[in-house]
Amino acid sequence: MAIKKVWIEEGCTSCGMCEEICPNVFEMPDEAMVKNDADLEANEEDIREAADSCPVEIIKYEE
Repeated sequence: MAIKKVWIEEGCTSCGMCEEICPNVFEMPDEAMVKNDADLEANEEDIREAADSCPVEIIKYEE
């Protein structure tokens, strides 16, 4: 199923893991954020991996 929405809940520890795994969707100036122009469909596998790898489990997505 296609990912339609990605967001990051409060509690980011600024570890940088999401940006390392999926730089096309996540960026981290101070805390992790989802890029406004991110192509979610093209990066679905990496989004799921970033969410699964987040040490504080705050990366969420909606299918």
